[in-house]
Amino acid sequence: MYLKPVDIRWNDLDANRHLGNTAYISFMSHTRMAFFHDLGFTLEYLNSNDIGPVVFYEHVYYLNEVLPGNPVQVSLEINGLSADGMFFEFYHNMYDHKGRQVAHAQLMGGWINLTTRKLTSPTPEMNKKFNSVEKDEGFRVLTQKDTRPVRIPRKDLP
Repeated sequence: MYLKPVDIRWNDLDANRHLGNTAYISFMSHTRMAFFHDLGFTLEYLNSNDIGPVVFYEHVYYLNEVLPGNPVQVSLEINGLSADGMFFEFYHNMYDHKGRQVAHAQLMGGWINLTTRKLTSPTPEMNKKFNSVEKDEGFRVLTQKDTRPVRIPRKDLP
């Protein structure tokens, strides 16, 4: 499990003086990018390979409120990868300063080519590193069908 400590800043609070929902998403995104960076997939590496991560959906479950004054830790666990590495599923958990879980998130995403804006497989080096990382106990091999478990019909404005 990858863990990232995060300090709670004044602007992370909402009108109820606890951690706002957008801060949870931001902290989890920060953890993902730190995870990629620590694997060697820095912004420079991603740019030089014309590839970037994209989120399909993120479901966050709030278990307890988080108050300012103490840092939190955010975990990342790989719960699924497609055989070609194009799709990934991560679990994030957030823990308070006493180690109590305060939130859980399930995230599904993939990789896009930054020029064509189309889904793509990561580089062979990225695939190798992702496959070598410890996986969540419920790890599964993903297919494209797994990326949209619920079909949401598009409803454009008239």
